[in-house]
Order: sequence, then structure tokens, then C-alpha cells
Amino acid sequence: MTLEEQLAKLAEQGITLNEGITIDDLLYSFGRNVYESEPFNILLSMLGAEVEHAPWGRAICSRVWTFDTECIYQTGDYTKIVKRLCVVAGQPDLISNIEDFVDLEAGIAWLRYMIDGHEQTWSLEVNDDWADTLTLVQIMADIEREGYRFYAKNAGQTMTFYYLDAAIAAEINAVSNNVLQPMTPV
Repeated sequence: MTLEEQLAKLAEQGITLNEGITIDDLLYSFGRNVYESEPFNILLSMLGAEVEHAPWGRAICSRVWTFDTECIYQTGDYTKIVKRLCVVAGQPDLISNIEDFVDLEAGIAWLRYMIDGHEQTWSLEVNDDWADTLTLVQIMADIEREGYRFYAKNAGQTMTFYYLDAAIAAEINAVSNNVLQPMTPV
């Protein structure tokens, strides 16, 4: 399956390149043969990344996010994560009044936000600079709406997040060797 055919199949599911991003930006990172030898394998990860050349800081697809779980260094890091999850879900304003606190040396971290008129507070596990992924799954559950949920393509230390309904996830999994797994609260 060509790279163009893979992108067309994903576009049918509403997953498209951001404005100004081209196939050439994808080909800068990996050769065409890499994308096409195992259809969707690399593409599903790359959609959550940033373009790997100047100008820097351009997301390939804002509705997909490749998340490095070793990312907690200071206060504000969890706030950034929650805001980015809302963007992936297409609901950037769903959660408000987001505050967090992180003190790695003291082993203290917490997160607080407003959603659906209710305050949610989380005491976060501190494990060096690793994100508390169990709590992040609970936060994802807060964000999920109308039959849509978060799915992840797991790559060890990184996970690429998608926000899809079950039918779309099943269609993507049918052409990608079932690489997307639902993020399920514990």
C-alpha cells in the first residue's frame, strides 16, 4: 500500500495532516520504502510527532500525539499534558482552571482542574521523571465523550494517542495489524 493510499484511508476516518504539512515532511524522516513495507506501522506513530526539520515545532497531525512518558520535570508539566489530550480529543476548552504542582525531590505531585462543572483533584505518583500513566488514563476517561475514547499505539517509553470511536478504531486496526489499544481505566 502506498503512503498516499495509507493517508487516504486515514483521511476517511478524519485523521489528516495539519495544514501546511506534506508527504515530503513525512519522507524527510523515513524513506518511502519504510512506510510502504509495513503499511501503517510507522505512519501511525509519525502522525503524532513533529516535523523533523525547520521551521521547528510543527505538529504533523494535531489530533494525534506521540507522548514520551519520561517527561515530568517541574510544575506545569501535567498542565501541558492535560491541555494536549484535550486538543487530541478535539475539545481544547473542555477542561479549565488547570493547576499542577511537581516537586520530584520531595516526591510530591498533584493536579487539579474543572470539568463539567466539577473540580477534579489527583494526587500523582512520583517516580523520577516518569509520568503517572495510571492517573493519565483516568484523566482520559474524564475527557471521553459521545462514544469516543482514547486509543494508543504503544512503543515502550512512548505511546501515540488517538481519540476515536470504536468503529473507526476497528477500521484502522483492520489495516494496521491491530496496533491501537484502548486506554482503559484501572
